[in-house]
Formats: sequence, C-alpha cells, structure tokens
Amino acid sequence: MWWVITVVAAVVAVATYVTWLAARVDRLHARATAAYATLDAHLVRRAAAAVALAEAAQLPTLMYAAKIALDAQPDDREVAENDLTRHLRNGFGGAAVPPADVEESLVQVSRRVALARQVHNDVVRDALAVRRRRMVRLFRLARKHPVPAYFDVDDPSLP
Repeated sequence: MWWVITVVAAVVAVATYVTWLAARVDRLHARATAAYATLDAHLVRRAAAAVALAEAAQLPTLMYAAKIALDAQPDDREVAENDLTRHLRNGFGGAAVPPADVEESLVQVSRRVALARQVHNDVVRDALAVRRRRMVRLFRLARKHPVPAYFDVDDPSLP
C-alpha cells in the first residue's frame, strides 16, 4: 500500500513541476514578445527623431537612412538600424546645426533604445536557457512559441 502512495506522490510532484515549468516557459516567451514590441517602438521613435533632425539640419543621407530604418522588413531591420546608428554617430559634417530640443530628443530616444535592447536581449537569453532544459525538450513545452532571437545592433549612444 505504501508503494501506491509513493508512486502517486511522485506522479503528483512531477506533474506539478511540469505544470510550473510550462507556465514559466509561457511567461518568458510572453516577456520576450513584449520586450521586442517595446524595442520596436523605441526604434521607430528614434528613426522618426532622426528624420526630424535630418530635416532641421538639412542632411539628406541621414534622412535616407532614417526612412530606410522606418520601412525595413524584420529580416533587414538590424542592418538598417546599424546604418542609421552609423549616420547618427558621424555628426553633422558642416551642415546647419539643428535646434537643441530636436537633438536632445534624439539623445533621449537613443538612450531608451539602448536600454530596451539590453532588456530584450536579457529576456531572450533567459527564454533560450529555459528552452534548453531537458524537461522542456522532453515534454516539448515550448513547441507553440517561436524561438526568440537576439537583436544585435551597435550601441546607439551618441557622442
């Protein structure tokens, strides 16, 4: 009789652990999706601020890079954002100096992009670590979620 109670207790313990682990996998993937949405919103704000800066400073190459970043498809997004970051770091190159409020807005948005990118990559690291666990792979707990990916771009901090 004791072995039946032991087996039932073991099954209940394993079922509880697997349920908890499935909920954790779901939460981490939801956090990764939310972090990507936040990062995307900040990238769009930065590109819009770069367009405003390019118009104020009359920089056609910066405006072109910002519009490409705004229109980029998900597969080309990292390349477009790296190009925009490179143009923003190059400065104004003898062009008209933009208003201080436009430049300050771009600096603030760039800092937020850097923070959002760091948060996103941290959440993706955690989600990928959970996906590699033996129980998650054995019971295929992450099968309904797409594999999250890091967003690797240059640090958008400005000089």
